[in-house]
Amino acid sequence: MAVKKKEYYQGKGGRKSAGARVRVFPGKKGIEVNGIDFKEYFPIARHQRMVLAPLEVSEMQDAVGVTVHVKGSGKAGQAGAVRHGIAHALVNYNEELRKKLKKKGFMSRDSRVVERKKPGLKKARRAPQWSKR
Repeated sequence: MAVKKKEYYQGKGGRKSAGARVRVFPGKKGIEVNGIDFKEYFPIARHQRMVLAPLEVSEMQDAVGVTVHVKGSGKAGQAGAVRHGIAHALVNYNEELRKKLKKKGFMSRDSRVVERKKPGLKKARRAPQWSKR
C-alpha cells in the first residue's frame, strides 16, 4: 500500500482578539478568506500585503493555495492573524521555511491586546478631571 500524501497542511494564527484557521493546499492557487477572495475581504492594500508577506518571503505564491476562516477583532487584527496562520501552515508543509519566516518575525504571535478599563477611571489609564474646589 502506497503512502498517501496530505491534501492540505494546517496552521493557527492570532492577533489581538482575532483567530485564524489556515489550510495550505499544495498545487492549488489563490487565497480565500471566509469564502471570499482575500482582495475583496481585505480591500486595504496594507492588509493585502500583510496577508501575502509569508508567501512572498518563502517564494510560495504560485505553489500553494490558501483557505482561511478568521473571526474576531477588526480587519487589521484579522490580517495579522491570517499572516501568522499562513506562516505556521507553511512550516507544517515544509520545515525548511521556518528559518526564513522566523527571521522576518512571522512565526511569533503579537500578544499586544487592549488594556482593560479600571474601576474609578474613565478609560484604562485616564483619571477623571481633578478640581481643586
